[in-house]
Amino acid sequence: MRVKTGTTSKQRHKKLLKGTKGMRDMRSRSVRRAKEATLKSGANAYIGRKNKKRDFRSLWNTRINAAAREHGLSYSRFISGLKKNKIELDRKVLAEIAAEKPEVFAEIAKKAKSENS
Repeated sequence: MRVKTGTTSKQRHKKLLKGTKGMRDMRSRSVRRAKEATLKSGANAYIGRKNKKRDFRSLWNTRINAAAREHGLSYSRFISGLKKNKIELDRKVLAEIAAEKPEVFAEIAKKAKSENS
């Protein structure tokens, strides 16, 4: 006796179409187009997760640069001064300090500046 896969296919198709709910035109109605859309959206989501990290690092660098320039330092001289003084703070934390605690950042900048002078 052969095995019929009608119900299994139906379930698989329903699952696929549920994932493309909210998409336009045939992407949300046709199983074939829905499958293509799902694969493409998954690939884009993967790329997006990588780009998000890149974008945030760029934002942190911009914030650090702006704060460092207020203390007469360029971004590169500021980072160089930190490395020479063995101050190991990552860019995320530095950007946070620059935005929320400018007096603490001023102290850090002073130490970085003393090494460059």
